[in-house]
Amino acid sequence: MNQDAPAQAVPPVEEPAPNGSRAMLALKIGVPVVLLIGAGMWFYSRNRVSTDDAQVDGHLVPISCRVYGTVDKVLVEDNQAVKAGDPIVAVDPRDIQARLAQAKAAYSQAQAQVEGAKADLARARVAFQQGKGSDLETVKATLDARKANLDKAKSDVQRMKPLADREEISAQQFDTIRTQAEVAESEWRAAQQRLGSSHQEADIRKVAVGAAEARLASAQAQVEQARAAQEGLELQLGYTQILAPVDGVVTRRIVEAGQTIQPGQGLLTLIPLHQTWVTANFKETQLARMQPGQEAEIKVDMNGVVLKARVDSIAGSTGSRMSLLPPENAVGNFVKVVQRIPVKIHIDEQDAKKVILRPGMNVEATVILK
Repeated sequence: MNQDAPAQAVPPVEEPAPNGSRAMLALKIGVPVVLLIGAGMWFYSRNRVSTDDAQVDGHLVPISCRVYGTVDKVLVEDNQAVKAGDPIVAVDPRDIQARLAQAKAAYSQAQAQVEGAKADLARARVAFQQGKGSDLETVKATLDARKANLDKAKSDVQRMKPLADREEISAQQFDTIRTQAEVAESEWRAAQQRLGSSHQEADIRKVAVGAAEARLASAQAQVEQARAAQEGLELQLGYTQILAPVDGVVTRRIVEAGQTIQPGQGLLTLIPLHQTWVTANFKETQLARMQPGQEAEIKVDMNGVVLKARVDSIAGSTGSRMSLLPPENAVGNFVKVVQRIPVKIHIDEQDAKKVILRPGMNVEATVILK
């Protein structure tokens, strides 16, 4: 071994830091981080209120029949998607078709009665005008002529009487003149009676015109009644083909082919999945700054998707007040409980296309209080 080789320099060994120093360092670094995270969380959540007591709601469209009949075909199955206007149930139309044929025949008969009543009215009016016009004028002219004859006969009697008294004319001639005067008076009185009869006949013909008008009005009313019956049966015939009123999914189908159904009887339910919203039950203490129009977020429990939304409206009462058995607080053992109030939230149209929400699904609702 070479004794003259220089000794290698050994680096100084650092002594480990005391445990107290490490804890102090972690405390110095950790406390600000925790405070920073806490401040961030507080700043983020100070204008946000959330609830997991929220569900998806939607319209339930009950489909019922509007006519009595037998189901011919059921054209849909449970959970089948349908479009508005698609046929879903067909009712046997033959009974209604038979009644419709009878109604059409009654309508045609009523129209024929109207035409007959119009003809009768026209004849009655012509007779009335004739009795009121030419016939009456003829009777009046005859009466005037008989009056003129009577006046002439009376004048002849008055003129011939002195001559008869002086026996300048024979008694037979005077009796003839006097008889002619009596005949003229009788004819005049008869003409007066015929004039009165003509007036009565004109009144009778006028009444006949009124009766004909009444028959025409009655026939026209029967036409309207027959038309209404026909249109009603045509409408019922259209009801035998039951169509979907909205786009939706068939649910709870309880109708089968061959079943006899009554008007108003439920057949199935349609749920339009494109018309859903969220009903979130917020605590009453969370509503101090909430108002319609505020932005919201909906987290879907099914897949965790977060959807943009907006507050639509706030219910007018608490959910417990609108329940089947509202609480009775007028007792001695009352316990105050924080109530929840339903808030209706609409999802934005664009975000609503990201996921299909079905009524009854659970979600978490958050409203941004700005």
